[in-house]
Amino acid sequence: MVYLVIYHFITFWSVIHFLFYENLETGINMVIKMRMMYTVTHEEAEKISEVRKTIKDKSTDKRLYAVELRGRGKNNKEIAEKLDTSPKVVSRWVSAYKNGGTEALFNKRKGGNHRNLSYEEEAEILARFAEKAEKGQIVEVSEIRKAYEEAVGHKTAVTHIYAILKRHNWTKKMPRSRHPKKASDEAIEASKKN
Repeated sequence: MVYLVIYHFITFWSVIHFLFYENLETGINMVIKMRMMYTVTHEEAEKISEVRKTIKDKSTDKRLYAVELRGRGKNNKEIAEKLDTSPKVVSRWVSAYKNGGTEALFNKRKGGNHRNLSYEEEAEILARFAEKAEKGQIVEVSEIRKAYEEAVGHKTAVTHIYAILKRHNWTKKMPRSRHPKKASDEAIEASKKN
């Protein structure tokens, strides 16, 4: 019986020693890495409410509304249920707001033209190859791609080059291939005489 008590006592203190002394640094790191709970004040919620009146984008309004609700005393789970999203997403939105203000919740990407060069700049590059094509020489897409990549300073996909060619009304024309078993011109002329 005494041995059993001593065994438990030694086991208990060895666990305490391991947890406290040997893993003290790990424990401190765990405390540091714990999630920070951001609070949104009622005044911030009022300001966000005013900003929301000017917003037309639904997804931005949804993010702002989530932060506003947090300022009105709702927790992440309640907000997530109301806005049909997850509590983790609500937490990210509140964190983004606290670190970057309302601007952090606006949509970053806008629609529109994402070309690298203007229409005129593309036309200048293609003009070099137009002269070559008018002389009857073959112009390959790889050559145009190389010139385009030098102009923009980064690699581009071949499909992007084809889109540029289409935009400038270039068509794909290949010289007629010659059949490998086609007779020579002299043989054809000799057969016509007979």
